[in-house]
Amino acid sequence: MTTRPHHTTGACRAPGPPVDVVAWRACRLREAGFPPDLADEVAAQRTDLHALLQLVDAGCPPRLAARILSPLDTTPRSR
Repeated sequence: MTTRPHHTTGACRAPGPPVDVVAWRACRLREAGFPPDLADEVAAQRTDLHALLQLVDAGCPPRLAARILSPLDTTPRSR
């Protein structure tokens, strides 16, 4: 099995400092093979981008990688 390195190909690089980190994260996820809707959703979460890309590089499907690393539900349960 071959893996794709998760380094950027340049499409997500803009001259100067980044203006919108969430948009950059979504762009990086789309470059890694995430569907646009999932990339936008995950980019807005506090998910470890590097860990997501490592899972995908290792052959994990993007939707499964996003589920594995999705934040835990932090809403309190009623007793």
